[in-house]
Amino acid sequence: MLTNSAVTTMLPVIDLDRARAFYEGCLGLTRGELRPDGKFVYEVGGSRLALFPKPDGTKADHTAISFQVADIAGSIDELKRKGVVFEDYDFPGLKTVNHVCVLGAEKAAWFKDPEGNYLCLHEDVPLA
Repeated sequence: MLTNSAVTTMLPVIDLDRARAFYEGCLGLTRGELRPDGKFVYEVGGSRLALFPKPDGTKADHTAISFQVADIAGSIDELKRKGVVFEDYDFPGLKTVNHVCVLGAEKAAWFKDPEGNYLCLHEDVPLA
């Protein structure tokens, strides 16, 4: 039933201006539009990302959004130049090298937005 439905990721933010500065200035999202209900909506790769003000926020302790990229190392370098700080992990089954972890069929790297939400870059690894 919903296979062909468009998807919007809803992300609560405490400070909409601060969040927009990060998503537009650091991540390079094209300026979206403010909706009458207070959401700020971006078009991202055929999907939508909606930031909505929520006074207490609800930062996710898991990956809230993952952006697929063609070159994860190049994307990390570009985002670091814009001030994005990447996470590093060394847990059993999850170890990053130069911020990147290989998880089966993909490489992944995590960072946080100003609200503390975990965001991810991922690159598909060609199947052998």
